[in-house]
Amino acid sequence: MIDFRYHLVSIVAIFLALSVGIVLGTTLLEEPAIKTAETLADQLSKGNTELRDQLDVLRKREAGNDAFAAARTPELVRGGLAGQSVVIVEAPGATAAVRDAVQQTISDAGATVTGRVTLTEKYVDAEQSGFVDRLALAVKPASVVFPAEDTPYDKAAAVLASAIVTADPTQTGKENPEAGGILDAFERAGLLSVTAAAATPAADGREASAAPDGRLFLAGAAVLIAPAEPYAGESATAQADAIAATALGLDEGSRGSVLTGTAAATAAGGALAALRENAVAAEKVSSVDTADMPAGRVVVVYALREQLAGGVGQYGIGTGASAFEPTASTPAPSASPPPTADSGG
Repeated sequence: MIDFRYHLVSIVAIFLALSVGIVLGTTLLEEPAIKTAETLADQLSKGNTELRDQLDVLRKREAGNDAFAAARTPELVRGGLAGQSVVIVEAPGATAAVRDAVQQTISDAGATVTGRVTLTEKYVDAEQSGFVDRLALAVKPASVVFPAEDTPYDKAAAVLASAIVTADPTQTGKENPEAGGILDAFERAGLLSVTAAAATPAADGREASAAPDGRLFLAGAAVLIAPAEPYAGESATAQADAIAATALGLDEGSRGSVLTGTAAATAAGGALAALRENAVAAEKVSSVDTADMPAGRVVVVYALREQLAGGVGQYGIGTGASAFEPTASTPAPSASPPPTADSGG
């Protein structure tokens, strides 16, 4: 039998070994470990300080660039859209600040803004697509023909385009007699609202005007303001595709259209991403993903000018952009007759 003395000696040996280990750890390993940790902490602190300084410089540079571009925007766009008429279409989720700034820049370029059509959340609700399809079929003019492969939003866009834009320069500034019924039907259904342009002078001294009953005169081109953020959830792709389809429909019914928004909208679920990933739409509709920047709003004018001259491009800094702006060689588009209160046909 192992006696108590043996157990005692064993226990003492174990504690002695632990004590020696602790002493060795604190004397031989403590100082190098602490020094390594301190060195790493110093490096991280220095790196963070350098990054903060760089970020501060970049923010100041961006603010300076924005201030410079904003101050010179009227000069940069002057005459770029002289004689043209443009309707603003606003997707649900677009910010008022971006919309108003884009509209002002278009006016600074000499264009007449005929008014604004604001789409609602119901318009892009995937569960409402069947309703949208039936409404488009019910109110479409006889001149509008739907290809067999058209989606509900292809149909709705074609019908909406027939009421607010035209590809015929001789009809620009005139009222489509069927437009009132179409827009009224969409409004009563809760799919959109219409804001006619106020009679305020455009950059070239002409007055923007609307039909006497508040409807819009036909515009030669359209600018669609995309939602500020990507859609999320199971219906994100369908919702983004609905906006892209609307932009394409406006383009096909007019002399040109531009879909614009922020770089965030080029991410998955974003309207700009949906347009740029759609080969058919991207070959017809231009896009600009820098509408939240003064320079980007100048590019919206340049892109619309290019559209009116028969060109197309995807511009900005987000995914799918081919360049920041169109080439400088874009010819001036031919002018459309300005809208007038007595120009109805």
